[in-house]
Amino acid sequence: MYEVAVIGAGPAGASAALFTAKAGKTTLLIDNDKGMTRRGWYENYYGIAEIGGPDLVETGHKQAVKFGAELVADQAVNLIAGGEGITIETESGSAYKAKHVILATGVLTDLAAKAGVETKDGTEPRIKTVVAVNAEGKTNVDGIWAAGTVAGVSVHAIITAGDGAKVAINIISELNGARYVDHDLLKA
Repeated sequence: MYEVAVIGAGPAGASAALFTAKAGKTTLLIDNDKGMTRRGWYENYYGIAEIGGPDLVETGHKQAVKFGAELVADQAVNLIAGGEGITIETESGSAYKAKHVILATGVLTDLAAKAGVETKDGTEPRIKTVVAVNAEGKTNVDGIWAAGTVAGVSVHAIITAGDGAKVAINIISELNGARYVDHDLLKA
């Protein structure tokens, strides 16, 4: 069983997986390669002069994998909460089990709704429905969290990346039983 599974590997999902994997948590990152970030051009992403969406997404994948996340190319089609952990069923027929699941599915809420996760009206232009979360990113279903656009934050990639990191830090803190801080120092 994974400690954390992230569904969606755009900025929110890859950022979350990067943090959880770097913290030593067994992490699964599931990507269907259909996210809206791949269609964008970014000149407003902190630390990067300019980058195309495909390169931004691939960089995020590489960073998460570098720290130990397992990246799977598949489409999550069902979440089953109950017992110990949450089972994720995929289009290819695979099933994965995780203690915590982060939904980072962009504009798509159908998987959340199917799992009994509460949704609400979105506030961003063209985003009709989002997952209802508390300030930490938790949903009404134990063990299911949400980050990024699907959780109602701005569609801007830099903001969704930060939200993914925030939710990951909250999960790591819960798993560790103490507030987690990831702070690297410059190597001399």
